[in-house]
Amino acid sequence: MRYQGREVDIEGRVRLVMESALTARDRVGVQDFVLLENYNSEAAFIENLRRRFRENLIYTYIGSVLVSVNPYKELEIYSKQQMERYRGVSFYEISPHIYALSDNTYRAMRTERKDQCILISGESGAGKTEASKKILLYYAVTCPTNDHMAILGDRLLQSNPVLEAFGNAKTLRNDNSSRFGKYMDVQFDFRGTPVGGHILNYLLEKSRVVHQNHGERNFHIFYQLLDGGDDDLLITLDLERNPQNYRYLVKGNCPRVSSISDKNNWKVVMKALPVIGFTEEEKLLNIIASVLHLGNTQFGEGEEGDTYITTETQTSNLAKLLGVDGSALREALTHKKLTAKGEEMISPLNYEQAVSARDALAKAVYGRTFTWLVEKINQSLALKVHKDSSVIGLLDIYGFEVLQQNSFEQFCINYCNEKLQQLPFVEAQRHHFHPGVYNNCQFICLTVYIMLYVPLSRVFKCNSVAVFQDEECLRPGETCDVSFLEKLEDTVGSHPHFITHKLANGKTRRVVSREEFRLLHYAGEVNYNVNGFLDKNNDLLNRNLKEVMCQSDNQILSHCFRREEVIDQKRPEMAATQFKNSLMKLMEILMSKEPSYVRCIKPNDAKQPGRFDEVLVRHQVKYLGLMENLRVRRAGFAYRRRFEAFLQRYKPLCPETWPNWHGRLVDGVSTLVNHLGYKAEEYKLGRSKIFIRFPKTLFTTEDALEYKIFLGVNVCTCVFRCVVIVIQSGWRGMKARRRAKRRRQAAELIRRFIKGFIYRHEEYCPENEYFLDHVRYSFLKNLRQNLPKSVLDKSWPTPPPSLVEASEHLRRLHMRNMVIKYCRRVQPEWKKQMMQKVVASEIFKDQKDSYPLSVGRLFLDSRLEREQINLKVIQTLGSDKYGVSVIKYDRRGFKPRPRQLLLTNTFAVLVDRTKIKQRIDYAALRGISVGSLSDGMFVLHMPTEDNKQKGDAVLHCSHVIEVVTKLAMMANKTSYVNINPGSIRFTVARGKEGIIDFIRGSELKVAKGKRGHLLVVSQRLF
Repeated sequence: MRYQGREVDIEGRVRLVMESALTARDRVGVQDFVLLENYNSEAAFIENLRRRFRENLIYTYIGSVLVSVNPYKELEIYSKQQMERYRGVSFYEISPHIYALSDNTYRAMRTERKDQCILISGESGAGKTEASKKILLYYAVTCPTNDHMAILGDRLLQSNPVLEAFGNAKTLRNDNSSRFGKYMDVQFDFRGTPVGGHILNYLLEKSRVVHQNHGERNFHIFYQLLDGGDDDLLITLDLERNPQNYRYLVKGNCPRVSSISDKNNWKVVMKALPVIGFTEEEKLLNIIASVLHLGNTQFGEGEEGDTYITTETQTSNLAKLLGVDGSALREALTHKKLTAKGEEMISPLNYEQAVSARDALAKAVYGRTFTWLVEKINQSLALKVHKDSSVIGLLDIYGFEVLQQNSFEQFCINYCNEKLQQLPFVEAQRHHFHPGVYNNCQFICLTVYIMLYVPLSRVFKCNSVAVFQDEECLRPGETCDVSFLEKLEDTVGSHPHFITHKLANGKTRRVVSREEFRLLHYAGEVNYNVNGFLDKNNDLLNRNLKEVMCQSDNQILSHCFRREEVIDQKRPEMAATQFKNSLMKLMEILMSKEPSYVRCIKPNDAKQPGRFDEVLVRHQVKYLGLMENLRVRRAGFAYRRRFEAFLQRYKPLCPETWPNWHGRLVDGVSTLVNHLGYKAEEYKLGRSKIFIRFPKTLFTTEDALEYKIFLGVNVCTCVFRCVVIVIQSGWRGMKARRRAKRRRQAAELIRRFIKGFIYRHEEYCPENEYFLDHVRYSFLKNLRQNLPKSVLDKSWPTPPPSLVEASEHLRRLHMRNMVIKYCRRVQPEWKKQMMQKVVASEIFKDQKDSYPLSVGRLFLDSRLEREQINLKVIQTLGSDKYGVSVIKYDRRGFKPRPRQLLLTNTFAVLVDRTKIKQRIDYAALRGISVGSLSDGMFVLHMPTEDNKQKGDAVLHCSHVIEVVTKLAMMANKTSYVNINPGSIRFTVARGKEGIIDFIRGSELKVAKGKRGHLLVVSQRLF
């Protein structure tokens, strides 16, 4: 068995690296704190962090725990190439990275078929949210996928900006601080493909909706809406762009942040909502706007202490946005409903109670909407029916918080961190309990656990602070935060980790006020101010406010405020109890999975890159319990590796294991360490791993390997030089022989061409065959590239003398082929059009001046609409005919008469409105005369012996080319068309003739001229 763990760099080269970074440990520190020689020294721990931070090495291990330092700048270590570098490579084999932890967790889930979880902790601004994003991005890029799974991966990634907009805010320590805890399950099928996801949210900081500390902001979504929403949207929501106009946004006095682009973030959120399957933006934005309007709702106080609303317009807008009745909302904000002995009573609220009711409604609306939003995201990520699915959980939760003023939220956050800090020690005990490896690590784990966590955990048992809060909130009569503090003193005052001003000594009283109590956490002492504890824990809505919200037309609010909640008489759980129960469920989830840990550290409070604040870092190292983690890990063994990984790296140090070991792995490792001279107290062999106690032993082994590699490189260099010389000489000889061969072939080719050119005019013979074949080939190749593209293209490449006959034959074939293709493409109506155009060309081309203008104009089936022809005439002639408007000139005096010329298949008629004036049979037609100029005159010659005809018809038409062509084709008398250049003689009556004279002039004119002739003046076209 050979170990396959490898690192693939960007160029594709493969190299084993493992602990090779140890050679640079003096400059960049060790990449695993377990390898620190002075592991009990906090100063050495922090100095190692500082060295790595200075070299932009922000990740370091404590065994399987990843420590991450926020660089506050972009690093080129998160590309797709980097993902491939860590993909499939065993943990510790290359430098520490969030991708290494992600890949190790993924492979453990697949190979062991056991659910995994990654716990990310640290204080605000340490980079927890960014770490969770990197993990999700790694899974989205590297896991096997298809189209459906690609959509799911996109939804997982796009859920982040939505949750950040609604759940993150700017605080004093972080411009994008998560104000809620998030646990996300990513579900995988048996192939390792992401198939679903689920999010649990914990303890949204709802109080931020109505109050912010100085220098902090409300949740991002409010500012994004005002800055990024278009004008029409703001008008619809009755909002203004200036956040200073809203009371819920001005308390922190920080409307703008230089590092945040609310407008760009708004675009990102609006783009992400459809991706996660969200189609109710309008209803959601109505709720967000209603919170702002609710904050601007003001109250006045009457003479008898009753309260009334002073901002009626604001309340009307609020009711419209919430989708509730305005009068019912006003009543609920200024009165409360009480139930006593089964009877309901309405009691007015005083000013303070009305303000509290308004703020409670704002917090409830926003908090429940956020919960609904998480449920909506869960629906889009819901797992389809997949059997044998496994899970990787991501816990991105607030870190331990110690502020200037710590209240109810910090109490819950720190309690949560207390519980989560217990998990690594339980996992360490389980990991070290192997046959033949058991040592005092388990004892030390238990000692650390008992020292740090058990005492404080007793404070949170059945007589806990949370339970006391609930009891105090439910106690009849007036309750206050001070009475709650007094009850704490009476019940847990004897506990050594609990101190109040009353119980403290004189020195401690100076730093603990009368409204505070102090708890000694694992991370240090924290003072909690009880002011507002009970209100935040109670956090209940008046019943009549719930009734109003249950009747909302907004589907989101009707889902958040259910009618069953009003009917149910059971009092809902307090906030602390809800949080504690949720935390217990979370601990059960985490305990059922194999955990991995990411501990995030912020190097400075100013968010400046390259700055390392030792005091701040030391404080975080303490409350994250990193030294305790290191002590537990070093209490066992400093270094542990699987047999195959250890043997694969260090086998060059022993002749018996080099180049390959073919026996059992444990025997190979035993042979190797015996050859290296390990003492019995320096190492232990477990079931599948070797455990080395002291870092010095590992460093000595690593230095020996480096020296061995150095010697091997020198030997390989000498051998390589000899091999290179042999290869070079062989290669040069081969190149020279190839070059000579090409020259001989070129010379022979030139001789054949010259001889062929000399005999080119002779018959085909061996002397000219190659040349003539080349000439033919060149011509045919050129012809193929330059064939005519249309039947009108008459170009053709000039052929060589030997191919003249073949070229002409090819030209005719190609032209015939193009004509056939062209004819096949011609539609029947176009064929008819072309036939008419051909006839017109035969008759008029080069003979009539107006012919060129008619070439590009289509001949129509008729120039008259059906409505223009009298119905009686249509019934007489039928519908299949060509009609055009003409001017007929009388035989006596040449008076113009408007007529319609209608052509049928056998005859033509002249129509005057409803009467057929003249019928001309095609069989009797003697000819058609047309002038050569640009006029529209034409004469239809009739037989003189026909008594029914009164002479020839003299007509004028604007479409003379079209009319004459159609008439000639219908009468089948195209050869009867005469084009006269000077004048036309026509029969007026029996034995009498008339003459039409044609001259050019500036404009068209037809009039009776001298000597009784008809004078036609044609306009010059050019």
